[in-house]
Amino acid sequence: MSSAKLLDKHGRTLTYLRISLTDRCNLRCTYCTPQHNFTYLHPREILTYEELLRTCRLLADMGLKKVRCTGGEPLVRQGIVPFLEQLGEIQGIEEVCLTTNGVLLEDYAQGLWDAGVRHINVSLDTLRSERFKSITGRDCFHKVWAGIMALLDLGFDKVKINSVVARGMNEDEIADIASLAKQYPIEVRFIEFMPVGHNRWGQQLVMEVAEMQAIVENALGALNPVPSEKNAGPAKLFDFKGARGKVGFISPLSQHFCNSCNRIRLTSDGRLRLCLFSDLEYDLKGVIRSGATDQALSHFFMQAIQKKPENYNKGTEAGSPSCTRAMGTIGG
Repeated sequence: MSSAKLLDKHGRTLTYLRISLTDRCNLRCTYCTPQHNFTYLHPREILTYEELLRTCRLLADMGLKKVRCTGGEPLVRQGIVPFLEQLGEIQGIEEVCLTTNGVLLEDYAQGLWDAGVRHINVSLDTLRSERFKSITGRDCFHKVWAGIMALLDLGFDKVKINSVVARGMNEDEIADIASLAKQYPIEVRFIEFMPVGHNRWGQQLVMEVAEMQAIVENALGALNPVPSEKNAGPAKLFDFKGARGKVGFISPLSQHFCNSCNRIRLTSDGRLRLCLFSDLEYDLKGVIRSGATDQALSHFFMQAIQKKPENYNKGTEAGSPSCTRAMGTIGG
C-alpha cells in the first residue's frame, strides 16, 4: 500500500470525496438547476463506473475514508446499486453515502440496503406539497416522504434531511422541519442559501445560521452541542430534550469552515474540484483517458491537492465565493 497521504499544504488531511454521478435530475429546484439555456452532458462525457472505481481505489490507497455519491440525482443513473456495492468493497473506504432528492427512494431503498449503504441524505426544503411543487417544479412531496419512511422502516443507521433555507421560500417552516428530529430518529440539517451556478441568489434572501438556530431553540428548547463523528462533514450538530434525532446547521457563508475542510469533489464531467466556492478544477477524466498509469494518476492527485485554497476568500480572484457551475454538476 502506498505511503502517500492526501495532505494539503495547509495541513488538512483530505479523507472525504463527493462524486457527482450525473448532472441529470428529475426535479428543477429553483436554487440549484438553471431554468434556461441548460443542456445535459452527453453520456460519454461522464466518467464510467469503472473509471470511478479505479479513482476511488487509488484515493483509498492514499487515505480516502469516505465517499458520498450525489448528482444531479444519482438514482436516475442506471446501474447505481451494483456500483455502490462495489464501492463499499474497496479496502480503506469506511463509509459510502448517498445524497438524493428522494423521488425514487422508495423504489430503491431495499436495493441500497442490500448493497450495504447505511447513510442517506435526502434534500427536502418543505413539508407542504404545494410549496414543494413550487420549489422543485414537480408534485412529488408524497413520493419523497414515502422514501424517507422506507429508510426508517428498513433501519438505516443515518437518515438525514438537508433543508436549504431562503427568505420568502421556506423560513416559516424551520420549526416544523426541525420538529422531525423529535418525532423520528432523523438528523435535520439547515443550510444557508448559497450563490451557486448563476442561481437566483441575493444577499437579501440569505438567513444566517444564528437566526435559524434561534428559531429552533424558541420552538424546541435549548440545543445541546453534539461532537462531530469521524470523517464528518461541516454541520454543527445539536440534540434537545425529548429528541429522537438531531438538528444541525451548515454555515458556508456566515461562519465558513475552510480551516477544517476535509473534502474534495469530482464533478459529473470528471474534473477534480478542490473547493465548492473556487472554480479552480483539474481534468481527471482527461488524464485517465490519456492512458495514465496508476502511478501517474496518484501523482496527479498529489499535485492537485496542493492547490486546494486555504479558504475560499483566497481561492478566487475577487476574494469572495465563486461557483459558476450549477450545483447539480458539482455534487454540492
